[in-house]
Amino acid sequence: MSTHRPRKRKGLDNGAFGRVPKTSEALVNSEGPAFPLVAFLWPAKGSSLPWAVLPLILLAVGLFRWTTGFWGYSGFQSPPMHGDFEAQRHWLEITTHLPISRWYFHDLEWWGLDYPPLTAYHSWLLGKVGNLIEPSWFALYVSRGLDDHLLKVYMRATVLLSDYSTYVPGIIVFLRRYSRIEGVSLWESSIALVAILMQPATILIDHGHFQYNTVMLGFVLGSMSCMVWESPVWSCAFFVAALGFKQMALFYAPAVFAYLLGVCIFPRIRIGRFTGIALVTVVSFGLLFAPIALAGLRDSHYGIPPPDAPLPPLMLSLPVQLDKTAWYYQAVLQLAQAIHRIFPFARGLFEDKVANLWCAIHTFHKLHQYPSAIVQRAALLATTITIIPPCLLIFFKPRKQLLPLAFATTAWGFFLCSYQVHEKNVLLPLLPMTLLLAGEGGLSPSMRSWVGLANMLGVWTLYPLLQRDQLRVPYFTLTLLWAYLLGLPPTSLSAYASNEIKWPTKLLHLSFYLAMIVWHAAEGFVAPPSNKPDMWVVLNVLVGAAGFGVCYLWCLWMLVKKSGLVGSSKPLAKKQ
Repeated sequence: MSTHRPRKRKGLDNGAFGRVPKTSEALVNSEGPAFPLVAFLWPAKGSSLPWAVLPLILLAVGLFRWTTGFWGYSGFQSPPMHGDFEAQRHWLEITTHLPISRWYFHDLEWWGLDYPPLTAYHSWLLGKVGNLIEPSWFALYVSRGLDDHLLKVYMRATVLLSDYSTYVPGIIVFLRRYSRIEGVSLWESSIALVAILMQPATILIDHGHFQYNTVMLGFVLGSMSCMVWESPVWSCAFFVAALGFKQMALFYAPAVFAYLLGVCIFPRIRIGRFTGIALVTVVSFGLLFAPIALAGLRDSHYGIPPPDAPLPPLMLSLPVQLDKTAWYYQAVLQLAQAIHRIFPFARGLFEDKVANLWCAIHTFHKLHQYPSAIVQRAALLATTITIIPPCLLIFFKPRKQLLPLAFATTAWGFFLCSYQVHEKNVLLPLLPMTLLLAGEGGLSPSMRSWVGLANMLGVWTLYPLLQRDQLRVPYFTLTLLWAYLLGLPPTSLSAYASNEIKWPTKLLHLSFYLAMIVWHAAEGFVAPPSNKPDMWVVLNVLVGAAGFGVCYLWCLWMLVKKSGLVGSSKPLAKKQ
């Protein structure tokens, strides 16, 4: 009989989920698993087939996404404009029935296209498929405000498919790479994966309210994954795709620019890398806008007159007046109109009540009394002040471990201080902050408490919007379930029972949780005064803005600390 024994794979312990990591004391206590999500995945800890567990995770989180779609959506039976659902449906019909040269000009009063080109191409593809199933869903002019049940099923399915084509793979790939450099086991990374995929705000906005934010977020995750994998050129391509899908990806742009410039300079100057990054960025934007410019050139070639619409401000501001008969005129017109629609500065500082600095100030001191130009400059100055510190840190210390914190801090700065912020933009700082669960110590009580507070506050500030969409039941179900899985208030205080969290932090966090609970009770049972009908929404804004400001400061402090500038954290290695 042979005495040979197969050698165990390095780093594995009776299963492909790996040895219990150094931070495992955060996952277990004297009574067993430290919080319910660990208990649910405990049987998988010793599994020899980790990739058999992944499909089960994806099926489970997919079920919650799909069932959220059973409820209402933005604009359901709410004339005259019918909300975001109608906007997305309308874009599917105009991109499939009109030539490209008319996309950014068509009937701008009825949900005119105001997202970047990749959203338009995405709408075109989904519209073509939808027209094959039922043409009446996307019949130009006559299908406005349609609320057919099968149309709802199709549109919900497009969100789920888009989600699982970009966002879900993006999270899986990023966590695999990020957890590896952080020294986190595959099992612990899988726990973080479930927590991130069950993030309530993202599910409620995309699969409830109805949008395609996860496509943009998926491209951002692809860009971050390439940064971790030391592929800055591909990182640029993915990030341009994110910007090309939704312009709010600009929340991350300063951090992306600072990091990519940093890896070209430190620890040594790399001219070739810098040239490659610049070239790929230019080419990517060129490919993104090429169909729009070519459509203008085509119209010019065949003598088709330009759309009958006012000239976009960008063309009016040119130092020279372009010849309307020139062969390039319509191409310039198309590009100028697209840029004008994507960046509508004329809309004002904010459209709805959002838990950021400006809306909070506006409740006490009305900002509309000032000229728009002054308010815009104030927003630019405040945003610059908040994003400079994280950008400088990630520039001078371009370390892969710092990426989630740098992205989160920069996005919080934009959300709190930028111009034209929507309440749904809170998804952008929440994503990288939630990714911290997959890092070293990510599932510790301290980290869970901060990530949990940001997410619970984030989804709570969305409640007035979700309430209008008849999404109360999925809101309470998903929010309380997520809190339960991670051992967070209001379902559990287990995370705050740890001595790892100092008393000032406990009091601060629990004060916010108490405010949210009291607010819900008051909003549900106490009518606001007749002279202040928005009182509860205003209080939501004030509490949310204060909480998000605290989250920004915490992310900035953790970024400084993890970079090794201060505190007891060991400096990161120069070469990762």
